[in-house]
Amino acid sequence: MRFLPREEKFFHFFIRQVELISQASMLLQQGIVANGERLEYAAKRIAELERQGDEIIHDIFTRLNQTFITPLDPEDLHNVGSRLDDILDEIEESAHRLISYEIHKAPPPMIELCGIINRCAEVLRKAFAHLSHDKPLLDSCIEINRLENEADKVYRAAISALFRSGGDALTVLKLKEIYEHLEQTVDYCEDVADALQNVIVKNG
Repeated sequence: MRFLPREEKFFHFFIRQVELISQASMLLQQGIVANGERLEYAAKRIAELERQGDEIIHDIFTRLNQTFITPLDPEDLHNVGSRLDDILDEIEESAHRLISYEIHKAPPPMIELCGIINRCAEVLRKAFAHLSHDKPLLDSCIEINRLENEADKVYRAAISALFRSGGDALTVLKLKEIYEHLEQTVDYCEDVADALQNVIVKNG
C-alpha cells in the first residue's frame, strides 16, 4: 500500500523527524551511561536536535494549512506529526532534567528505560522505511507495543523501589520526575505506532 504519493513532502518530513529522534535517543542512552561531561554534551546536542524537530513540525503544519487536498486525512497527518514531535520533546526534557537535577549516577532502571527508548526509535525508523518501500509495518507496530509494555514494567518496579528506598525526599522526587518523562517518551512512541496502524486501516 502506498502511504503517501512521492510528489508530496509530508513523508519526507516524517522521515527526517524519525532520524532526529533516533539520533537524540542514542545520545541520551550514551550520555546517561557515561555521565559527566558526556551527558552534558548529549543534552546540548539533543536540545539542538529538538529545535530542528520543531522546524520540521512547523513545516508540516504550514503545508497542511496550505494544501487543499492532502494524500491522506489531514487529521491523520497532523496526529503522526504531533506524536513524533512529542517524542523528541520528551527526550529533550529528560536530558535537561538529568543535568538540572544533577543526577551524577543514574540508577540501572533509568538506564534500562533509555535503552528501551533507543530501541523504540530504531523500530520507528524501520517502520517508516517500510512505508517508503510500500512494505507491511504491522510487525514494527507490534514490537513498539511490546516495548511499551516492557517499559511499563521497568517504570513501575523502579518507582516502587524508589519509594521503598528511604532516600532523601528531594532526590526521590527528582528521580521520580525523570522516570515519568522517560516512560512518557515510550508512550508517545506507541502513540505513533497506533496512529500509523489507524492510517493503514482507514486507507487499506
